[in-house]
Amino acid sequence: MRNVAITAFVFWTVMLGTTVPTPLYPLYEQSFGIVPVEITVLFGVYALGVVVGLLILGRLSDQIGRKPVLAIALLLSALAAVLFLVSDSLGPLLAARVISGFSAALATGAGTAAIAEQLPERRKWLGPVIALLANMGGLASGTMISGLLAQWATHPLRLSWVLDLALIAASLVGLTLVTETVRRGRATFHLERLRIPHEIRGDFIRAAATGGAGFGVLGVLTSVTGILLGVELGKHDPALTGFVVFLGFVSTATGQLIDRRLPPRLSLPLACVALIVGAALVAAAVLGAALPPLLAAAVVVGLGTGSAVSAGLRAIATGVPPERRAGAFSALFAILYTLLALPAIGVGIVIEYAGLRWAAGIFTLVVALLAAAVLVSLSSRRRQPSHA
Repeated sequence: MRNVAITAFVFWTVMLGTTVPTPLYPLYEQSFGIVPVEITVLFGVYALGVVVGLLILGRLSDQIGRKPVLAIALLLSALAAVLFLVSDSLGPLLAARVISGFSAALATGAGTAAIAEQLPERRKWLGPVIALLANMGGLASGTMISGLLAQWATHPLRLSWVLDLALIAASLVGLTLVTETVRRGRATFHLERLRIPHEIRGDFIRAAATGGAGFGVLGVLTSVTGILLGVELGKHDPALTGFVVFLGFVSTATGQLIDRRLPPRLSLPLACVALIVGAALVAAAVLGAALPPLLAAAVVVGLGTGSAVSAGLRAIATGVPPERRAGAFSALFAILYTLLALPAIGVGIVIEYAGLRWAAGIFTLVVALLAAAVLVSLSSRRRQPSHA
């Protein structure tokens, strides 16, 4: 299990680095004169970097091995951290976020596969659970750790990245002790074509729409929570910003774990209801300038998002032939990460020209309507008569 533990730590470290900036965005705004729409673009280019990385580099660890790809992910994560350390304007920050997106794309595929391959046959069932905890645990830890450091430590725009680089160095050392599980070959690079699997087209679209709506809310929470807390609630508190986003990611992981014990027919309906409730809570938090609805929204949206993503993964695993599953998984995550980025950028634009309350109202209405549409679709499908 040593190999599994080290690989999970490497995976966790890379994902941690991707959310370190979240509580720091208001500080960058103050220090560099960045406006809210640029903050959301900073977040959006990360998610688009993940999508491009998945489409171009998703099969790289199958070709050259898990260890080299994880090492590349760590080095890219280190480069992003260094750019954050030395930057004094928006340009280097944008470059750092794109590079961070590539690192996450590489670590997600290679780390998940390596963990599964390193487990003995009798413990294979632990693979998805460990990978999930490393992935979501890293995302949650990054925002919480940097929020705490920014709140109580000196040089908040430096210390978080120094700690991140120390974790990356420890991960690189640990990675040398891991046994490779893939025979190395030659790398080839080409843009993967996204295909919606025809066998499960309806289930895939509904799960992607619901999960994408949840990812959109998480993306907006990640990019504008600091602005919301400062502007509407008067709480210039990086630790609190980190905690709100921490709740969202932890709840997403919890939602996936809970969904494993639910009857499959309940996953998407419950997810849709959770997203409708979560959208209402986000609107209440902004329009009422209240913290409790925001905390509740992070939890409820996270649970619903986790359940929807789990439903999509299960539909692919059970309904798509093995030789086409990798492409289906790539298509699902490309959709999810695209919907993580675009709403955040859109909200930033509306904030710039109309204000936070208009942005929140429009965004939460769209999320609620999308979730409601999926719920109606699910209800209509159940009412359709079966044919012998």
